[in-house]
Amino acid sequence: MELMKNAASIENGETALGIELGSTRIKTVLVNRNCETLASASYEWENQLEDGIWTYDLDRAWAGIQTCFTQVAADVRSRYHVSFTKIGAIGVSAMMHGYLPFDAEGRQLAGFRTWRNNITGEAADALTQEFAFNIPQRWSIAHLYQAILNGEEHVGKIDFLTTLAGYIHWKLSGEKVLGIGDASGMFPIDSVAGDYDAAMLAKFGQLEKVQPYSWDLKAILPQVLKAGEKAGVLTPEGARLLDPSGKLEWGSLMAPPEGDAGTGMVGTNSVRKRTGNISVGTSAFSMNVLDAPLKEVHQDIDMVTTPDGAPVAMVHTNNCSSDLNAWVSLFGEFAEAMGHGLKPDKLYGLLFNQTRLADKDAGGLLNYSCLSGENITRVVQGRPLFLRTPHSHMNLANFMLSQLYAAFAPLKIGMDILVREEGVKTDVMIAQGGLFQTPVIGQQVLADALGIPITVMETAGEGGPWGMAVLAVFAKWGMPEETLADFLDRHVFRHPESSTLTPNAQGVAGCQAFIKAYQAGLAVEKKAGTAVKETA
Repeated sequence: MELMKNAASIENGETALGIELGSTRIKTVLVNRNCETLASASYEWENQLEDGIWTYDLDRAWAGIQTCFTQVAADVRSRYHVSFTKIGAIGVSAMMHGYLPFDAEGRQLAGFRTWRNNITGEAADALTQEFAFNIPQRWSIAHLYQAILNGEEHVGKIDFLTTLAGYIHWKLSGEKVLGIGDASGMFPIDSVAGDYDAAMLAKFGQLEKVQPYSWDLKAILPQVLKAGEKAGVLTPEGARLLDPSGKLEWGSLMAPPEGDAGTGMVGTNSVRKRTGNISVGTSAFSMNVLDAPLKEVHQDIDMVTTPDGAPVAMVHTNNCSSDLNAWVSLFGEFAEAMGHGLKPDKLYGLLFNQTRLADKDAGGLLNYSCLSGENITRVVQGRPLFLRTPHSHMNLANFMLSQLYAAFAPLKIGMDILVREEGVKTDVMIAQGGLFQTPVIGQQVLADALGIPITVMETAGEGGPWGMAVLAVFAKWGMPEETLADFLDRHVFRHPESSTLTPNAQGVAGCQAFIKAYQAGLAVEKKAGTAVKETA
C-alpha cells in the first residue's frame, strides 16, 4: 500500500527534490509531502588548490547534478515502476560563502573561490573595523573587497555576485535570489528588516577604494528571501540542464536556495531560539540560535541567520575530518594489502572503537588536522602534522583518539568563546555528520570536548539535501500562517528518535589536557606552514 501511495505521489508531482553541493559530494534526495525519503543519489567531487586558491570546476558541478538526477530517476523506475517526469518543488543548497562573480552577459569573471580560502585577511580586518561587525575571511564581501584591494581587473565588470547555491538556482530558474541564511554569509543581514544591513551597505559604498566602481553593491547581490517564500519556477532551459534525457517537465516551484549550515539546522530541527546544532565533515560548524544579542564582536564568531531570518552565532572551522579520513584510508590500504579489505563503515567502526582502550589524554600524542589554513587558530597555511615526544604512549587506540580530538579542537576553541565569555546557553545541541555513524564514539568525544550534552537524531544522517528538500516542501505546501519551526515540529519531527550523551568527567579532563598541549604546540604547526613550500 505504501509503495502504491508513493508511486502515485511521484506520478502526480507531489514530491520535492533537494540538491546539495557539499565539499566532497554532490547529493540529491527526493521526498514526498511528508518529507519521507523516496530516492537518493550522490556523486563525489573534490576541490583543487590552483595558484594558491581552493576552487571547484563548475562544469564538474553540473556533471554531478545531472548524474545524481539520472540515478534518482533510475531508482524511481526500479523501485516504484513509474516514470519520473514531474516534481512539485525543488531546492538547491551548497557550501556557504565564497565568491562567484559574473558580468552582464552571464560570463564567469573569476574562478570560484571557496569557503576554504583564507586569502582575504586584509579585507576582512578592514571591513570588521569599518562595520564594527565581524566579517570572516570566507564571506563574499571579504573576497570582493580583497579583489578590489588587489586591483583585480575583473571587478569593474561585475554585474552579479553570488554563492554556489545562488548560481545553480539562477541557472535552473533564471532568478537572482538567495535564501536569507546563505545571504548572511555574503553580507551582514538586518534580521528585523530581513535584508542586507542598509547602514553597512552605505558605509561600503563610501569606502575610498570602492567609489571608483560604477556598480552599486546591493544591485549586484542576490535578492534576499526567507524560507517559505517563492523563488521562481524551473524554466524549460533549467529542466533540460537538470535532466539530460529531456523528459523532466518544467514549472516546478523553486524554494529559496540555502547554504549547508541552514539545511543542517532544518535537518536537525534546530531553528528555534536556544536550540543549536553542530555539523561535522570536511569542515565543522556550530549554529546557536540566539535569544539575546552577543555582548561583543568576536573575530571567531560569525553572525548569520536561520533560513527564516533569526540571528545565529556561528563557529566555523575550515578543517575537521579530512586528515582523519586520510589516515583511515591508509589503514584501509594496509588491510587490503593483508588480504582483509574492509568496507568503509566497518573500517571506521573498527578504528573508532579502539579509542575505548585509549588513555584519556591520547597518551601525549598530538595531531593538527590542517589540510588548509585555520582562522580560529591563526594557522595561515595548511600542513597536516602528527607529533609525539619520546615519552608519548604510541599505540593505535591513542592515535585514533588524537585524531578525533584534533578534528574537534578548533571547534572547541571557538565554542569556548560563546559558552565562557558570552554565556550562550542552548536547550538542546544536536550533532550530525559521518563521524557519528559509528555509535557513541564520536558523539561522546564531542560531548567531552565541548563539556555539554550532545544529541544525535536518527534523521540527522539524512543530511543537507534532505534538509533542503524539507525547505522545498515548506515552500510548496506550508501554510501561510505557519512558521518554519512549527512546520518542522508538526509535520517533520512528530516522533523523533534520538540519543543524548553527557560529558564524562575523565574524558573532559583528558580532552582539556590534549587541548592545552595542542595550543602550546601551535607554533610548530604555524612554522611548518612557512617552512614547507607547496609542491603541487
